[in-house]
Amino acid sequence: MRDAWLLRDGEVLAALEVTESREERVVGLLKRDGIEGAILIRPARSVHSVGMAFPIDVAFCTKDLEVLRTMSLKPGRMTRPCLRGGCVIEAEAGAFDRWNLRVGDRLEIRE
Repeated sequence: MRDAWLLRDGEVLAALEVTESREERVVGLLKRDGIEGAILIRPARSVHSVGMAFPIDVAFCTKDLEVLRTMSLKPGRMTRPCLRGGCVIEAEAGAFDRWNLRVGDRLEIRE
């Protein structure tokens, strides 16, 4: 996993962990008690929270990081696929409200 920053309009929203392998995508936030920033799972069109210890916010984004849909996901749940999605951003529940993240936002990753 590599570390980066998640931005919107030049503003840093959070530290970002970027998955780079299939194994990292499969593990995601499992086996953790929380996350300080967010994690980018790419490619992904759906996610689950089976085996997770905490609720998460999920943003389905295009490959170009335009937010298509957001939701909160309690542990033990699964999302429906987002067919237009290319990646997913996950953070602890409540983070998207703090960041004022909305559908249509265009995000950026900065190393």
